[in-house]
Amino acid sequence: MSGKPAESEQDRVQLLEEQLMRAQRLSSVGALASSITHEFNNILTTVINYAKMGVRHKDDATRDKAFDKILAAGQRASKITTGMLAYSRSTSDRYDPAELSRLLDDVMTLVQKDLQMHRIGVDRDVTTGVWAKVNSSQVQQILMNLIVNARQAMHEGGRIKLSIRDNPDEGWAEISVGDNGSGIPHDRLQKIFDPFYTTRQADARGQGGTGLGLAVCRRIIEAHSGRIRVESLPGKGTTFTLKLPRAESPAGLIETSPSRRVESLAN
Repeated sequence: MSGKPAESEQDRVQLLEEQLMRAQRLSSVGALASSITHEFNNILTTVINYAKMGVRHKDDATRDKAFDKILAAGQRASKITTGMLAYSRSTSDRYDPAELSRLLDDVMTLVQKDLQMHRIGVDRDVTTGVWAKVNSSQVQQILMNLIVNARQAMHEGGRIKLSIRDNPDEGWAEISVGDNGSGIPHDRLQKIFDPFYTTRQADARGQGGTGLGLAVCRRIIEAHSGRIRVESLPGKGTTFTLKLPRAESPAGLIETSPSRRVESLAN
């Protein structure tokens, strides 16, 4: 008779939930595969062209320019690769204070080319210095899901609005992801967080929503003792707002007084 304790039902459920989260994380990476491949092709083209220029021209000024461009391209590739590997492999279950604008910036590194390829603009109304006690990789998974969903809900020329604000009176650090896309009918709005429910129809290649993204988002938010709110009007767009338990800035890392940064990126 084996001395190994029997696996409980709770253990099996927890294992399945962890596998679901990993599968959904990899699915969101797959949605970016085309744009990431395209960007790496552009980076390689830059490296090759400037390497040829450096070989052809012997003067120091031209070679210095070529080396600078090659170095910048290599650093860009490294940043994307590092972010992709960290996002797809992370299994940490720790909850630590994190600055939300930094988490958002890391996600934007991965989705930026995808948004550009689909000609989606980005408006940022971000208060820096807003901290929350979170599992950073899981919050980034939510942001990735919401941004990719927002892009898929819009035609070319659409705009995504990203905002971060501090709400100390209620104890929340808040992130919003909004779009001006097709919106969600009211009768479907109550179902969007149900597993395997999707409002997105299959495209010309037969690719549609899995219905797992928002269900995983809700599970993550509940594990953080946070809240997720959705507002939507058909034909006007949808906005998701995450409310996460706020945290104070760890001493010595950044200024504790938030500053506001507003940006508009047209693609």
